[in-house]
Amino acid sequence: MQSNDARMLLQTAVPTAAVGVIAVVAGGVLGGGKGALGSAVGALLVIVFMGMGLTALQRTARSLPHLFQAMGLMLYTAQLLLMLVFVAVFKDTTLFDPKAFAATLVASTLVWIAAQARAHMKAKILYVEPDTAEANRPRATESAT
Repeated sequence: MQSNDARMLLQTAVPTAAVGVIAVVAGGVLGGGKGALGSAVGALLVIVFMGMGLTALQRTARSLPHLFQAMGLMLYTAQLLLMLVFVAVFKDTTLFDPKAFAATLVASTLVWIAAQARAHMKAKILYVEPDTAEANRPRATESAT
């Protein structure tokens, strides 16, 4: 992973984790232990899925840049549908509070997307990759004859 990729992952995961901690505290106050557990599972799920997606998207951008936009749209659609599946599967669970889980899942996803947009806007990304082989080749000098 390149340093700018790690920086972008850090700039998106930290705010999401902070929202997760706030949600765990709120879930614990409002729903007890099950509320805190539901919030923790929701925040962890967002960080894992979105982090894996961001890593896959950055690899695609490096190896297949012409597929970057299509891959990004497909990836976000798949991630949101997967989150919807998790909410549907765990809506009647007694393991944790499903309302705290769903609320944290939505809030964490929104924070992740906003933080990723901010990190991308602040990143200094080259639009044109300089050709290093051509830059290192010695240039022919003009003779003074």
